[in-house]
Amino acid sequence: MEADGAAASFPLAKWRSDFSRAFQYYLDKSTPHSTGRWIGTVGVAAIYSLRVYFVQGFYIVTYGLGIYLLNLLIGFLSPLVDPEIEVSDGPALPTKGSDEFRPFVRRLPEFKFWYSITKAFCVAFVMTFFSVFDVPVFWPILLCYWVVLFLLTMKRQIVHMIKYKYVPFNIGKQKYGAKKGPGNSNLSKD
Repeated sequence: MEADGAAASFPLAKWRSDFSRAFQYYLDKSTPHSTGRWIGTVGVAAIYSLRVYFVQGFYIVTYGLGIYLLNLLIGFLSPLVDPEIEVSDGPALPTKGSDEFRPFVRRLPEFKFWYSITKAFCVAFVMTFFSVFDVPVFWPILLCYWVVLFLLTMKRQIVHMIKYKYVPFNIGKQKYGAKKGPGNSNLSKD
């Protein structure tokens, strides 16, 4: 009898393993395409927003999603090693002008940030199909509370950025103009 249960679970385990392997393959392939990934996440967020709007409910789920996204954002904007809390032997933020440059290393890397946000929207979307999660609440109060929480949290994060002089955003590779020398003259000859 136990052999029948093991034989029946083997195809399920094989399917799960194959699915996990294929999912990881496509996830790895999407890594360098950050713009496309974020456009997909915006699409998933729009679908979730439309679902909540048309159902006119699940505000508690949306509030929980907002708190989770705020937590992810703080992790994304924070350095890996916080100079206020930890002393590290590895790379840390420079605290004085004479310190050498060290690149900003995030506590939550961009890919994990994107993946967690996308997964959160998908889970919240699935939750909107179960009425047990549709708790009746007065949503403007939740929205006001979330906005106040967001503003206070961002103020604290910005003060931390100013205090330790770091910017968590990378605008891209710095571009330089053409080198101007004796042979390179941009003056037009009339």
